[in-house]
Amino acid sequence: MVSRYAEAGVDVRKRGIEVFKGFINSLFADSFCVVSEDPGLPGFGIVTHIDGAGSKPVQAYLHWRETGELGWFRGLAQDVLAMNLDDIICVGATPINFVDYIAINPIKVDKIGVLGVLGEGFKECLSLLKSLGVNILFSGGETADLPDQLRTLDIAVAMNGRVEIPKAITGYEIKPGNVIIGFRSGGRTKYERRENSGIMCNGITLARLCLMDKSYQERYPEIAEAYDGRRSYYGRFKFNDYVEELGMTVGEAILSPTRFYAPVILRVLERLKEHVTGLVHNTGGGLTKCLRIGRNIHYIKDNLFEPDPIFKLIQRESGESWAMMYENYNMGVGFEVIADPEAADDIISLSEKYGLEAKVIGRCEESSEGNKLTIKSPYGVFQYSLQP
Repeated sequence: MVSRYAEAGVDVRKRGIEVFKGFINSLFADSFCVVSEDPGLPGFGIVTHIDGAGSKPVQAYLHWRETGELGWFRGLAQDVLAMNLDDIICVGATPINFVDYIAINPIKVDKIGVLGVLGEGFKECLSLLKSLGVNILFSGGETADLPDQLRTLDIAVAMNGRVEIPKAITGYEIKPGNVIIGFRSGGRTKYERRENSGIMCNGITLARLCLMDKSYQERYPEIAEAYDGRRSYYGRFKFNDYVEELGMTVGEAILSPTRFYAPVILRVLERLKEHVTGLVHNTGGGLTKCLRIGRNIHYIKDNLFEPDPIFKLIQRESGESWAMMYENYNMGVGFEVIADPEAADDIISLSEKYGLEAKVIGRCEESSEGNKLTIKSPYGVFQYSLQP
């Protein structure tokens, strides 16, 4: 059966990137992020990471066109910061600075207005992070007017971090007997102003197509490719439809900003680093992201959180298989700490001080067939392995 996400034009397994692996300068072959030796600072590694907000900007554009309110773009600043920050901490790196890249079709988008709102968003996020002990410098960036290349707009951030090489979290230390501690992606922490749907920045294309009413594509053809089966909008909701099970509107659920896990994870590393063997930010690849780190590990996740309502809604409306849902989406677990079992209670207790729900969701066993993953859920038992 073909994945609905694949039909929507997205390859969650990112086939093709393997051509770059042969000449990437990384100290650790299987670490979550590339760590390159700092040529000017012996003993330290540089971590440079770049990521965007997926197709969330298209959803924000739709809301703006419908309401005239530029504030819908504001959350994208948190999305691109969190997608990078929460990735580089997976190798134990301390963030240093970031630059942004904002590409806009100025014929369709109010460039000045959007840049103003995004600037406010970045400023607010940096202030919040600083109050939580995470200091990052903003080093400018690039704004590009690309009316011939973009339908609407795109936004990304490139971030630098630094880690002492002997203290880097490489994933090599993951071993049978370790437990997997999952951190919720939905709900609300003490440092957040509102409830989060938990969707983060992955799977947004499928969410938009299966949830948003097709009339939007007819009015604003720039939000999607020409009609072609599943490439069309085929949903039954308006962006401002309140859905009881979500506890918010459909549009708010899709645009819920990606959670910052760094403030919590950095505290975990300060106090319990010797017990942590792996860190995983569940972005592209969903709950199968763990397959990328460690050697000959069978990850078993059999005590997961109940998936947040947004994921159930997407599955129901799209008809995507549950097996693919767990590969496409975080399904309620935005971040994972792999650690010695004796540290689990302390890690969970520390997380709960921030109002971030956490629990042991699984364990690591030995595998003789390379890395593999078993997910045991109310919707079935699913097996995954690292794709060649």
